[in-house]
Amino acid sequence: MPSKRVKNEINAGICFFTFTVRRWYYLFDRFDRWEILLESLRYCQKEKGLKVYSWVFMLNHIHIIVGSDNLSGFARDFKSFTAKAIKKNILGTELGILKLFEEDGTYKLWEETNMPIPIESEDLFFQKAEYIEDNPVKKRYVSMAKDWYYSSANKSRLLKLTSP
Repeated sequence: MPSKRVKNEINAGICFFTFTVRRWYYLFDRFDRWEILLESLRYCQKEKGLKVYSWVFMLNHIHIIVGSDNLSGFARDFKSFTAKAIKKNILGTELGILKLFEEDGTYKLWEETNMPIPIESEDLFFQKAEYIEDNPVKKRYVSMAKDWYYSSANKSRLLKLTSP
């Protein structure tokens, strides 16, 4: 079973994460929800010293390679903030889908697992970065990775997250 948390021994360093929307529901492709994710990452960079190496936002999940002194704190805070912001967005745009994210009366946007993989070698880093940026191509959303708007493969000035 995939790990739900970042283990203490890998809490500081570089890690590959996958954050998945519950029930794999296609959620991000409307009502500026990708922008909510992007702004949250920008905030983490500016205020928490997060280093973003490679990333892609898909319709219902995110792959990302980040570096931090507190990876578990990043995962917790990012998921918590985005869950609240997206809930607010859903309440104003698609109230009917909110029930998809309720369990026992509690709203839960994200699956519990983060699937953290510590990046312990240059080879693994490049393997995961290629996997991340090729994800939209494999799903046939675009024919070239650089054409997916919400990805580190797209070098658009507007979307650039500051790299380390």
